Amino acid sequence: MTTRPLQVLKAHVSSPKAWIVIGVTLAGVVILAEAHRRRRRRTGSEAAKEDFGAFLERFELLPFPQPPPPALKQPLAGLTFAIKDIFEVKGYVTGFGNPDWERTHEAAEKTAVVINALLKNGAKCVGKTVLDELAFGMTGENIHHGTPVNPQMPSHIPGGSSSGSAVAVAAELVDFALGTDTVGCVRIPASFCGIIGYRPSHGAVSTIGVLPNSQSLDTVGWFARDPSILHRVGHILLQLNTVEPRRPRRLVFADDLFELSKVPKHKSLYVVSKAAEKLSGYQPPKHINFGQHIASNVPSLKIFCEQSTNLQNGISTLKALSSAMLSLQRCEFKTNHEEWVTSVKPRLGPRTANCVLTAVNTSLENIKTLYKVRSEMRAALQSLLKDDGILIIPTVADPPLPTNLKKHSSAEFFDRALALISISSMSGCCQVSIPLGKHEGCPISVSFISYHGGDKFLLDSVLDMYSSLQEQATVASSSLPFADTNGNLDTSELLKEKGNAAYKGRQWNKAVTYYSEAIKLNGANATYYCNRAAAYLQLGCFQQAEEDCTMAISLDKKNVKAYLRRGTARESLICYKESLQDFKHALVLEPQNKDASLAEKRLRKLLN
Repeated sequence: MTTRPLQVLKAHVSSPKAWIVIGVTLAGVVILAEAHRRRRRRTGSEAAKEDFGAFLERFELLPFPQPPPPALKQPLAGLTFAIKDIFEVKGYVTGFGNPDWERTHEAAEKTAVVINALLKNGAKCVGKTVLDELAFGMTGENIHHGTPVNPQMPSHIPGGSSSGSAVAVAAELVDFALGTDTVGCVRIPASFCGIIGYRPSHGAVSTIGVLPNSQSLDTVGWFARDPSILHRVGHILLQLNTVEPRRPRRLVFADDLFELSKVPKHKSLYVVSKAAEKLSGYQPPKHINFGQHIASNVPSLKIFCEQSTNLQNGISTLKALSSAMLSLQRCEFKTNHEEWVTSVKPRLGPRTANCVLTAVNTSLENIKTLYKVRSEMRAALQSLLKDDGILIIPTVADPPLPTNLKKHSSAEFFDRALALISISSMSGCCQVSIPLGKHEGCPISVSFISYHGGDKFLLDSVLDMYSSLQEQATVASSSLPFADTNGNLDTSELLKEKGNAAYKGRQWNKAVTYYSEAIKLNGANATYYCNRAAAYLQLGCFQQAEEDCTMAISLDKKNVKAYLRRGTARESLICYKESLQDFKHALVLEPQNKDASLAEKRLRKLLN
């Protein structure tokens, strides 16, 4: 929808040369109070070729004036971003992914709070991006504006509804982009496009100036390729304090949910586990059946379970949770937009039309129960994670579908995706999707979920772990034997976990036995040797501990724990010089390691 002055000009001017003169004249006139903008709407093959079909409209909103030196540079200075066409920008009509919506609405009178926050902190907005109609979809397809091209898999869907924003980041057209996440609208496209996608705690980021789909589920999310940019944007939008004492982290693996995934565990779950083992401040991981945890702690879900299923079946519980989520979305969409839908009768794509029709025909009688499920879910996650836990799950269960696939071919795909997506949507917890390379040409991702309000903790955790995660993902993708040893791999990891449990129970000999069995099945795993060395240290078997640590270091030269444990073993064997070298090496790898620092000082005194 064009502005009224341009409509008048179009009606009276047909000469291209005249339009050039008029365009030059207007260049200094069409300026908003808050920013200068360049406007260019593109369609069809031109847009797809030039920007992967990500953008609906190109313009510029320049950053607010920066403070003069010697003031510090603004945190987002020099960064560009794009916005999903659901955010209001003063002077522009917000299209909501549908031409009939655009036609029946006026230009916005104010700019969304989050956009102003980013402009104030130095970022430049360069345009609006494509989305599923009315933010009602998971595929990223739009019959009116086209489907943005997934840079990772061009013949497959980018995921939605924030498809254009995800593609703009994945194609390196912008540094970061804003989307909204109601039922996976940021997390799914982040996973399919191989980038980082963040859904904040519900209510943590302002939605003023954002068109609603379902207020109880809607959040403003963002995409980035670089974890430091994700972190900086998060600090601005969440208004976080920059300094906070470091807390220990406890990883909780939802083993039952990884059973849904098509990706081998050694490329997902074990990558996270190994990355954490190489970092300090991470407690031994916990493995749970998440579906059963929800079944035991969210009793209001019973009415949403299919009569033929048992609530104690974990996966059926998550299907019930996704059913409740969709019911809540429909109820609130109906309240928000039923009047517009019935009066305008918009032209919609088949999938969106089905969603909208179901929504406007939805009864509101269960609304109180739906809100109760949401409250119980938040409490269930809080009891599980407390203030130091991070739940690890697959972001999605399946690779992206081919574009233009018929609905009946993809029902199971949507069921599995919604089961995973419903956890954060219905609990309001924060979640981040992290890329971990590829499997058979498809992007892999895992998600970290933290408690409601734990956004800084989660963002800091991503920053802390990202490099190690990518390193381990590379190792996993290039480890040829894994393809043929899944059974041994699973068994050896199970033995390692049993060894960890025995160690925690101070059963040192039992721990050594379990770790030894794991090594027999997979002798190329540095962690097994390193863990067995820890048990040998407790038993006073210092030579065996030294030998195990040496083997671990030969397999992984960046294994900080192996250097620390070998240093401890050598110190106990009165090999102070060699021990000092180990602790020095640990400090090179991890300069802030307190144990290594204290040991180095102690050994220097002994040697002097």
